[in-house]
Amino acid sequence: MKSNKNSLSRTAFVAVIAFVATFTVSFAQTKTTQLDELLNKYTEYGQFNGSVLVADHGKVIYKKGFGLANREWDIPNAPDTKHRLGSITKQFTAMLIMQLVAEGKLDLQATISKYLPDYSKVNGEKITIHQLLNHTSGTPNYTSFPNFFKELSRNPYTPTEMVRMYADSILDFTPGERFSYSNSGYITLGAIIEMVTGKSYEEVLQEKIFTPLKMNNSGYDHHNTILKKRAAGYEMKGSKPENAPYIDMSTPYAAGSMYSTVEDLFIWDQALYTEKLLPKKYRDMMYEKYVPAFGQYYGYGWSVGYFPVGNTKDSTEIIGHGGGINGFNTLITRMPKEKSTIILLNNTGRAPLEDITIAINGILHGATYDLPKQSLANLVYKEIIDKDLKAGLAFYEKNKDSKEYSKSESEMNTMGYTLLQAGKKKEAEAIFKLNMEAFPKSANVYDSYAEALMEQGKNELAIANYKKSIELNPGNQNGIDMLKKLGVETEGLAKDAIVPDAVLASYVGNYELKPGFILTITKEGSQLKAQATGQPDFEIFPKTETEFYVKVVTAQITFNKNSAGVVESLTLFQGGQEIVGKKI
Repeated sequence: MKSNKNSLSRTAFVAVIAFVATFTVSFAQTKTTQLDELLNKYTEYGQFNGSVLVADHGKVIYKKGFGLANREWDIPNAPDTKHRLGSITKQFTAMLIMQLVAEGKLDLQATISKYLPDYSKVNGEKITIHQLLNHTSGTPNYTSFPNFFKELSRNPYTPTEMVRMYADSILDFTPGERFSYSNSGYITLGAIIEMVTGKSYEEVLQEKIFTPLKMNNSGYDHHNTILKKRAAGYEMKGSKPENAPYIDMSTPYAAGSMYSTVEDLFIWDQALYTEKLLPKKYRDMMYEKYVPAFGQYYGYGWSVGYFPVGNTKDSTEIIGHGGGINGFNTLITRMPKEKSTIILLNNTGRAPLEDITIAINGILHGATYDLPKQSLANLVYKEIIDKDLKAGLAFYEKNKDSKEYSKSESEMNTMGYTLLQAGKKKEAEAIFKLNMEAFPKSANVYDSYAEALMEQGKNELAIANYKKSIELNPGNQNGIDMLKKLGVETEGLAKDAIVPDAVLASYVGNYELKPGFILTITKEGSQLKAQATGQPDFEIFPKTETEFYVKVVTAQITFNKNSAGVVESLTLFQGGQEIVGKKI
């Protein structure tokens, strides 16, 4: 199963499960020295390539570029390098909407149909502006359409044509029922801005935000515009960069078509503490915790919640958002109480920006934090590409238990898919098999291995591994869909166990996963819920009497009893790690 990437999409337990394995730094250094050491390490290991700005209590203490903005000409990244932002654009769209609300030109509780009369009335009369802003509209996400990346994203569209792609689609759920991230919602908001103002989204963005703030290095990106100091976008294939696939910038539109620099984004950050753009009453509405999302809450164009302070038990309140678009990933994290800001713009596709931000947050607070380790998966991939599969497997066997490298289920999984997509099916199968052997309690590794087998026509083995994946995680809908495709009867495969009410009640309580980080289990009727410190709750479902799985993330929980049958602890299985939490 392919891993997802998006926009401040923290999985549950992000304070415990880190994307990159690390080692602790606790010695005394200046903040600048520490930041240099941290970011140089990430760059050296191929895990960051971009521009950084760090502000502490409203003052910039660090801004620098790392790696190359253009690899063909060896042009380095700098603080004034222009990067595509992806979904960070959404906070600007939300600001434009709120400005129109403050001017009395828009009503948050009005429906789409009031402003876009040609929008499908079946859906348009149900969905409010408020629901579009906080991703509770139920509108299908057009970037998840099967043909989006290979076909739709490469062609130019008008906003009206973009809206037509999804306006008539059956809603994923009743508007307001729950959160589901939808770029389509922000495309609709852009079209509403144009309809209300009589101007293009780009013009309104320039007139109402960039010009007043003198954000002279920001704008709506067009591939045919000559733009000085624009970074090229790359994607890493193992440890090797490639030019990112083309995307016509009309397709991200109001959901993700901006470019900017870390310096301009700091101007934006500082303006948000004032009423230059919006009265406080309306600005505060953007940061309300409207709905649980990504282990935090979602406001209007912003995620709102808490972020760890280094590798300590402490956390800080944050407002932030990430972005991802072909060749770039980005993250802005604001700590309003301290007026501190961390801005990371990366032009090599996928970088562990949340891990970097957590470490920087540790540095800002004088706390211990983690430095990265080299990815074993990337080094194995390099051996396979430079030499052959045999060399790659030998390198893995020699170094799989070394503390010098990070061994991550997700990184190995990504490497397997990189090989599979390159047509190296035999190599991909071998990597997925290694991952399965290394992380045998993970449902995802069996699902990925099964896909590689299926690609090669090894259907019986694929069926067995899809079934194993579903056995470990009955919520694996992809596995069920693939079995159906292979002609296998799936009824009853993902059936939840029936657990006596008294047994469920015995699991209720607090479990300490690490100092200060508690997983609380509650019971509502016959449904158990789990909630980690500073995060919203979510339902967990019984696979057996003691084993439960999570649908919103790939994770399992096992409750552990002593010889007397008393629950003493639970074990969280996620990302290839097993974390025991003692009941307290």
